[in-house]
Amino acid sequence: MQFTKLKLAGFKSFVDPTEMEIQPGITGVVGPNGCGKSNLVEALKWVMGETSAKQMRGSEMDDVIFSGSANRPARNIAEVSLALDNTDRNAPAQFNDTEDLEVLRKIVREKGSSYRVNAREVRARDVHLLFADAASGARSTALVSQGQIGEVVQAKPTNRRKLLEEAAGISGLHSRRHEAELRLRGAETNLERLDDIMVTLEAQMQSLRKQVRQATRYRNLNDHIRKAEATLFLIHWTAAESELEKTRQVLADTEKIVAETTGTTANASSEQAAAASGLPTMRGTEAEAAAALQRLTLARERLEEEEERLDQARRDCETRLSHTIQDMERERTLAADAEAAIARLGKEQSEITTREQGQETAITEASKSLSVARTETEEAENGLNDLTGKLAAQEASRNDLARRKAELTARIDRLSKSKSAIADEIGTLEENVKERAAITAAEEQLAGAGENLSAARKRTEEAEKLRVDTARHLTEIQNESQTAIADTAKMEAEVWALTELLETGDPDLWPPLIDAVTVEPGLEGALGTALGDDLSAATDEAAPVHWRNVPQGSDAPGLPASAEPLSQFVKGPSALTGRLSQIGLVADDETGWRLLPQLKQGQRLVSRDGAFWRWDGFTTAAEAPTAAAIRLEQRNRLERTREKLETARKTAKEAEQNIETAREATQNATGEEAQARETVRAYEAAFEAAREAMDELRHLTVQNDSKLSAQRDNAGRIETDLNESRQSLQKAEEILAGLPDAEVGRREAENLRDQVVEKRSLLVEAQSAYDNLSRQADERQQRLASIDQELASWSQRQQSAADQLEQLAARQTSLGAERENLTARPDEIKQRHKVLLDRIEQAEEKRKGIADQLAEAETRLAEADRNLRESESKLASIREQRIRTDAAVEQAKQAAEALMDRMTDRLNCGPENLRDISALKEDAPMPELEAAEKRVERLIHERENMGPVNLRAETEAQELAEQVDTLISEREDLLKAIDKLRRGINDLNREGRQRLLVSFEEVDKHFQELFVRLFGGGRAHLEFVESDDPLEAGLEIMASPPGKRLQVLSLLSGGEQALTALSLLFAVFLTNPAPICVLDEVDAPLDDANVDRFCSMVDEMAHSLRTRFIVVTHHRMTMARMNRLFGVTMGEQGVSQLVSVDLGQAIELHDIA
Repeated sequence: MQFTKLKLAGFKSFVDPTEMEIQPGITGVVGPNGCGKSNLVEALKWVMGETSAKQMRGSEMDDVIFSGSANRPARNIAEVSLALDNTDRNAPAQFNDTEDLEVLRKIVREKGSSYRVNAREVRARDVHLLFADAASGARSTALVSQGQIGEVVQAKPTNRRKLLEEAAGISGLHSRRHEAELRLRGAETNLERLDDIMVTLEAQMQSLRKQVRQATRYRNLNDHIRKAEATLFLIHWTAAESELEKTRQVLADTEKIVAETTGTTANASSEQAAAASGLPTMRGTEAEAAAALQRLTLARERLEEEEERLDQARRDCETRLSHTIQDMERERTLAADAEAAIARLGKEQSEITTREQGQETAITEASKSLSVARTETEEAENGLNDLTGKLAAQEASRNDLARRKAELTARIDRLSKSKSAIADEIGTLEENVKERAAITAAEEQLAGAGENLSAARKRTEEAEKLRVDTARHLTEIQNESQTAIADTAKMEAEVWALTELLETGDPDLWPPLIDAVTVEPGLEGALGTALGDDLSAATDEAAPVHWRNVPQGSDAPGLPASAEPLSQFVKGPSALTGRLSQIGLVADDETGWRLLPQLKQGQRLVSRDGAFWRWDGFTTAAEAPTAAAIRLEQRNRLERTREKLETARKTAKEAEQNIETAREATQNATGEEAQARETVRAYEAAFEAAREAMDELRHLTVQNDSKLSAQRDNAGRIETDLNESRQSLQKAEEILAGLPDAEVGRREAENLRDQVVEKRSLLVEAQSAYDNLSRQADERQQRLASIDQELASWSQRQQSAADQLEQLAARQTSLGAERENLTARPDEIKQRHKVLLDRIEQAEEKRKGIADQLAEAETRLAEADRNLRESESKLASIREQRIRTDAAVEQAKQAAEALMDRMTDRLNCGPENLRDISALKEDAPMPELEAAEKRVERLIHERENMGPVNLRAETEAQELAEQVDTLISEREDLLKAIDKLRRGINDLNREGRQRLLVSFEEVDKHFQELFVRLFGGGRAHLEFVESDDPLEAGLEIMASPPGKRLQVLSLLSGGEQALTALSLLFAVFLTNPAPICVLDEVDAPLDDANVDRFCSMVDEMAHSLRTRFIVVTHHRMTMARMNRLFGVTMGEQGVSQLVSVDLGQAIELHDIA
C-alpha cells in the first residue's frame, strides 16, 4: 500500500485547496522559517488519526482550522485527504475491495471531526488499524518530526521500547490486547454482578420457601374452616327444617278454624237477608206518602210565588205607563224642531238658485278663451320642437362624425404599431423554430437514463432476492439454534433436578455407598432389591453405619449354575465385592425358583425385574421398585443426560457460529440491496430530470408553434382592420364636410322659444279664470244637494215623531187596562191558598204513621247487620291469622333458601353434602350451635392473624428456580468467555514477545551496521534493561564512537547523540519498512560531512526499498540530493502556498540545452 497524494483545505495556514503529489524517490519540502512546512507533516499525521492537540502544536483540536489573517476571514471547516494505492490488496478486509483508497478527515469548529474512507464514514479506530497494519500511523517511527531525535535521546528506556514495537509491527497487537483486556474486565464485572444477583435470588428463594409453608398452612386452615362452616350450616339447616315443619302445622290448624267461622258467618247473613226483605215495600209506601206531601208543599210554594209575581207585575205596569207618558212628551218636542229646520233650509235653497242663474254664461266664455290660448301655444311649441330636433340631429351627427374620425385615426396608429410588433415577434418565433436539435439530444438522454434505470432495477431485484434468501436462511438457522438452546436448557434443568434429587444431606461428611456404585442400565432394580437399605451406608469407617473392607477368603462357596455373580455387572468400592459375589443374577422367576434349593448360606438370587430369593427361603416378588433402585436408575439417567447435554451444547455453539455467519451474509446482502436501491433512486432522479427536461422542451416547442400561428393570424386580421379603418375615416370626412351651418338654426330656434313663452303665459291666465268659475259652480251644486238631503232627513224625523206619538198613545191605553186586571187577582189566590193548607195537614199525618212502622223494621235489620258484622270480623281475624301463618311458612322457606344460598356461596354444595364435608356420622349427636360458631370464629381469626399470604409462592418459587438455572447457565458462559479472553491475551502476549525478540535481533543488527556507516567506524549495540520480560523491559543504547569507549547514549555529545538516534530510527525503519518516511529537519544538527553520509543513506534506502521519502530541510546539500522539490511560500501574510519543481526533469532540460 503506497501513499500517492496529500490534499489540504482550511488546514492551519493552507486555507486554499492544496495538493501534494507523493511520488517514488525523495521529495523535498523547502521554504523559509514560519512559512508552513511543518504544517504539511502535521496534516499527514492528522489524517492518519492523531488525537492529541499538543502533537499538533495547539491547545485544542479546533486550532488546526485556519484562524484567519489580515485579509482572510477564519474558516469553520478543515479537511485533509490522503490517497493510497492498494494494488497489492493488503489493506484490512473492510477496505480491501478497491485498488484506490482515499482517507479523508474533516473537522467542523466546535463539532469535532469525522473520518471517511472512499466516502464511507468509519471509526477513528478503523483508520488507526488501517495505518498500523501498514507500519505507519500518526505516532509511527517513520514520521520523524522536529525534536523527535532529542526525544529519543532523552527518553527513558521503557519509552524507547516503543521503537522496537513499531519495528515488530505489534502496535496493532497492543490495541487488540487493550480491547481484549477491556472485554475481560467487563466480563469479570458482569460475573461479579451475576454472583451478587444469585446471592440476592437465593435470599428471595429462602423467603419464597417460607411463603410456600405459610401458603400450605393457609390452605390447611381453609380446609378446617370449610369443615367447621359445614358443621355450622348443618346445625342451622336442621333448625330451619324444624321451624318450617312447626309453622306448617300451625297453618293447618288455622285453616280448620277459618272453615268453622265461615259457616257461622253464612247463618248470620241469612238472618240479615230475611230482615231486609220487607223493608223495600214499606220504604216504597213511606216514599209515596212523602211524595204526596211534597207535591202539596210545592203547590203551596208555587201559589205563593204566583201571588208575589202578580204584585211585581202590577208595579212594573205602573212604571211602564209612567215611561210612556215621558216618551210622548219627547216626541212632541222633536216634531217641533223638525218643522223649524225645514223652514230654514227652504229659505237657503231659494237664495242659491237665484245666484246660479248668471253663472253659466261666464263659464262658457272662459272656456272659449282657454281653447284659443291652448291651440296657439301648442302650435308654437310644435314648431319649436321640430326646429330643435332638427338642430339636435345635425349637431349629434357632426359630433359623432368628429368622434368617429378621432377614433379611426387613433385606431390606425395603434394597428400600425401592432403590425410592426407582431412582425418582430413572428421573426423571433421563426428563429426559435429552427432550434430543434435540443429535443433530439434530450430524447437520446432520456433513452439512456431509461436503460440505466432498467439495469439498476434489475440489479436491485437480484439484490433483494439475495437478501430474502439470506434472511430466510438466517431464520432457519435461528430456529435450529433456538431448538438446540431449548433442548440444552431442558437437559440442564433435568440434570439440575436429578442432581438436587440425588443429594442427601451433606455428601462430603459420610457419602453413601450408592453414590460410588455404577451399575449397567436395566439392573438398577436388581441391585436395589439385592442390597436394599445397605446401599445408604457409608464407606467411611468413622461413620456410625459403614461398610468395612474385609478380605475375601478362597473358600467362599460358588453360586449355582445359570446364576451369574452380580459383581460382574456392578462397579464400586472393594468393600462391596464380597457381598456382590454371593448374589446371583438369574434370567427369570422360573430359574430363581429352580435354583433356590441350591443356595448356600448367605447366598441370594435376584432377577432383572427385581424378584428376590434368599438361602433361608425368604422371597420377594417383583413389584414396585425400591428407593435404592430408583436412586440407581436416576444416577444412570443423570450420566446419560450429561452426555447428551455436552452434545447439545456443542450443537448450540455450532448453531450460534452459523447464525453469525448467516447474519453477516444477511447484513452484506442488505447493504448491497440498500446500495442498489440508492443507485435506483439516483437513476430514477436522473430519468425524471431527463423526462422533465424533455417535457419542458416539448412544451416550449408547442408553445412556440402555437404563438407563431396565432401571431400570423393576428397579423392578417390587423391588416384587414387597418384597411377598413382608413376607408371609414375617408367616408366620415366627406359626410362632415356636407353638413349645413349650425348658427342660423340656433337663432331661429331662439325666436320661436320667446313666442312659446308668451303663449304659455296667456294660456295660464285663461286656465286660472276658467278654473275659478268651475269651482264656484261645483260648490253651489254641492250645497244644493246637501240642502235636499237635510230637508229629506228633517221631513223623515217629523213623520217618525207623529208615528211614535200614535204608538205611545195606544200603549198608554193597554197599560191602563192591564193595571186594572192585576189589581183584581190577589183575592182569588188567597182562597186557593187556604184549601192547600188543609190538604197538606192530612198528608203529613198519613206519612208519620207509615214512618213509625218503617223505623221498627229498620231496627230489626240493624240488629241482624250487627250480628253479621261480628261474624265477618271474626272470620277476617281468623283469615288474617292464617295469612300470618302462611307468611311465617314462606319466611321459613326463604330462610332455608337463604341458608342454602350461603351454603352454595361458601361451600359450593347442598344440604345433602354437609354431613360428608363436616365428617359427622349419621347417628352422631349434633354439636352445640355456640361451640360451632366459636370454632368457626376462632379458625377465621387464626387465618386472619396470618397476615398477607402469597398463594402464588409455589409458582413464583418455580419461576425463580428457572431464573436461577438461567443465571447459572449465563455464569458458565461468562466463565468460558473469561477463560477464552485470558487465553487470547496470553496468546497475544506470547506472540508479542516472540515478534519483539525477533525484531530486537534484527534492529540491533541494522543499528550496528548503520552506526558504523554514519560514524565511519566504532561500534554500538542495543540491550534490554529493567526487566526480563521483553514486553515490560526498557531499551538501552550502548555506543562507542571511533576512538571512544563503550558508554550509554546520554554520555555522548550532541552530534553523536543525533547520529546515534538516527541510526536507531533507520534501523527500526529497515526492520519494518513503511510505505512512507517523513524526515522533518533531522539534518539540522549535522555538519556537512554527516549531512552527506545522511543523504547517501537515505538515497540508498529510497532505491532499495519501496518507501517514498519526504524530507523537510533548509540544508543546500540535502536539497541537491532530492528528486523533486516542493517550495512552501507565504506571499500573503498568514496564508501558505505550495509550488513544485521536478529536479530530474530540470536536469534533463539543462542537458538538452
